[in-house]
Amino acid sequence: MSTPSIAVVSGGVGAARFLAGLVSAVDDPSAITAIVNTADDCEIHGLAISPDIDTVTYTLAGAIDPDRGWGLMDERWIAMESLARYEAVRPTGSSAANRWFNLGDRDLATHLYRTARRAEGATLTAITDEVRRAWDVPISIVPMTDDRIATTVDTVEHGEISFQDYFVRLHHDVAVTAVHFRGEARLSPAARQALEHADVVVIAPSNPLVSIGPIRSLPDVDHILAARRDHVVAVSPIVGGAALKGPADHMMVELGHEASVVGVARLYQPIASVLVVDEVDAHLADAVEGAGMRCVATPSIMSTPARARALAAVTLAAANDRMR
Repeated sequence: MSTPSIAVVSGGVGAARFLAGLVSAVDDPSAITAIVNTADDCEIHGLAISPDIDTVTYTLAGAIDPDRGWGLMDERWIAMESLARYEAVRPTGSSAANRWFNLGDRDLATHLYRTARRAEGATLTAITDEVRRAWDVPISIVPMTDDRIATTVDTVEHGEISFQDYFVRLHHDVAVTAVHFRGEARLSPAARQALEHADVVVIAPSNPLVSIGPIRSLPDVDHILAARRDHVVAVSPIVGGAALKGPADHMMVELGHEASVVGVARLYQPIASVLVVDEVDAHLADAVEGAGMRCVATPSIMSTPARARALAAVTLAAANDRMR
């Protein structure tokens, strides 16, 4: 039996681990397209940084740092350490010699390449595919858009700040009162093709608000997914009322949502027909179904490659059952 075409709506770490499991769960990884959030993209030291795209790429290349979940393994930080020399002479208000956003020495090569190609006029779609091929990644990785879009958050203490200021500099340790997606952007042609024509669409276990939310904010995305709702299955990033990594749980509460699989179901019900939850949340299956989604409970903590593979297999089976 041939592998169905699969589009995976993706953020960073959680999506990357799910994708790694999915690659091992199917016969033909080339049937997989990851549509990756780019609203976290930023410019640091004049370099174009695409954090979620790089996390997906490095993870699927087997090169990710397993402890941090981002960046490259066996990394060195000489360039970042050397920036300390310039801190004493940096004028007030300058962003030069930024060391709170760490870029490893090996990782810098990817950003140098991306920045040079963008200066030559290449689209982010083309650049992302070049980087993917350089790392021998077997699936397609496509940015959600080729246009510039940026997530910002409103905070009580700091006003409106960039997502990277919130997530990295402030360690997502401040309360958020609103999320914005700044810039006019369209779904990239490759992302549109995948969403419209894939046999199965999976919403990866990523933050619903700031990883999946930016993709959903693009014109036509919710319309496309709603029209194909029986083909769409989501995996909850919330387990036992908490996010395994990142600020999804407290962001949901701060923005008026319930930090539970039921809260996730209410967010995804218009665009997905099935929600895969961890077995610890099996007792909430009736509430998830009351929110309008079929509930499938299975171990979902991807602590080993085997567990990630098993989660991916259950997710695909749930989607196939729904379409029968």
